[in-house]
Amino acid sequence: MQALKQLFEQHFKTPAEDVRPLQGQLGASGRTIVRLRGGGHTAIGILYSVREENIAFLAFSRHFRKLGLPVPEIYAEDLDQGAYIEQDLGDTTLFELLGAHRQGAELDAVALEAYRKTVAALPRFQVEAGRDLDYSVCYPRASFDRQSIAWDLNYFKYYFLRLAGIAFNEQLLEDDFTRLTDFLLSAPNDYFLYRDFQSRNVMMVAGEPYFLDYQGGRKGALQYDIASLLYDNKADLSPAVRQQLLDHYLDSLARHIDFDRARFLEHYYAYVYVRIMQAMGAYGFRGFYERKTHFLQSVPYALDNLRWLDENVKLPVALPTLMEALRTIASSEKLRALAAPAPTLTVKIASFSYKQEHPVDDTGNGGGFVFDVRCLPNPGREERFKQLTGMDAPVIEYLEHQESVHQYFASVRSLVDMAVSNYLRRGFASLTVSFGCTGGQHRSVYLAEQLAKHLRVSGVQVTLRHIAQEKKAQQ
Repeated sequence: MQALKQLFEQHFKTPAEDVRPLQGQLGASGRTIVRLRGGGHTAIGILYSVREENIAFLAFSRHFRKLGLPVPEIYAEDLDQGAYIEQDLGDTTLFELLGAHRQGAELDAVALEAYRKTVAALPRFQVEAGRDLDYSVCYPRASFDRQSIAWDLNYFKYYFLRLAGIAFNEQLLEDDFTRLTDFLLSAPNDYFLYRDFQSRNVMMVAGEPYFLDYQGGRKGALQYDIASLLYDNKADLSPAVRQQLLDHYLDSLARHIDFDRARFLEHYYAYVYVRIMQAMGAYGFRGFYERKTHFLQSVPYALDNLRWLDENVKLPVALPTLMEALRTIASSEKLRALAAPAPTLTVKIASFSYKQEHPVDDTGNGGGFVFDVRCLPNPGREERFKQLTGMDAPVIEYLEHQESVHQYFASVRSLVDMAVSNYLRRGFASLTVSFGCTGGQHRSVYLAEQLAKHLRVSGVQVTLRHIAQEKKAQQ
């Protein structure tokens, strides 16, 4: 975090007085994302260890900004530290705006206009920015080529089909994959492919869309990105809205290049299928394999999309084994049951120091647990642990060798599990659980992390704060 604060001070000539993690921003990508404030300035800071992806994002951002495209300005960077700071675009994604401006499948005028602006801007990235983009910085591939497609299809095969127990003939499926890949690559593919063009990667600023997370961009076909947005499973756009937005996109694209609409649409739905399969591979990996069951909440939307495609679209290439597998998925009640609605209960977990700020109950119910863990062995008394926290491997190893820690946590887990079960049954919305120790650095942090890990596996919504560590990061 120190690298981000240094970049902030170097750029704005004033220290960062406040550094706060952005909720939900440390996810599948592994990035740490924070908001820094100081001297009337604000910026978003990113820490990420994959140098090649950082280089791609920074290079793309500067190229897009030079062309006047709506992306964040890069303020400063330190590639050796995996750190950079960029323009703060606020907190409202297109997905969040969509949730606030719809009634069931119907979008109101605000949401529909936001989507229309988003699809209208896409051709500028694909065509205008793609003409003289330096594709040598792309990572891990410079184009959405045969290898890239194979990665996506195998991701789906091994992490969804296999883990969901869907039967298939592997050789016949591979034959279909080859035919599908050949057909996909027959589309014109000399354009910028954003790769992850979906509603959570579009920020809405004063009614205008700004774009993020294009570090996986590469050369490819036009169809992929518009398919990604319109078949963004959890956005759950209706067929009528999808068609309206596709028509608007094609009208916008026609202002940049001459193209054959009929030929475009021939390939379009093949790319829709590939994008849905890639997403389902991710759901399977995170949900079935890593046991992060909340990822399975998106599966029913994908099943509905597959069913609609089967009933309304005929691809110009024969894929009998793949289509049979997709029909089996779409009709599976077992998969729908696995992806039952998420619990409404949120468990708010915090660690703190008894010498500093204590957790504040912001729910108004005044309840919850506060566990005093000062009775446990204290790693902070040993010099080798003084600069570490309960999230670092040496401290974790030390505490996990203490029988008293196991006994204490078993009692905590039993009490919290009982409360969670009861609160879910009674429809409660919130439970707070706090762990306090002397410095809020080792024992309380470790136990808060362990409880969060335990509850996330069960599918309960969890928020986690380390109050003393947040204070320390701001100093």
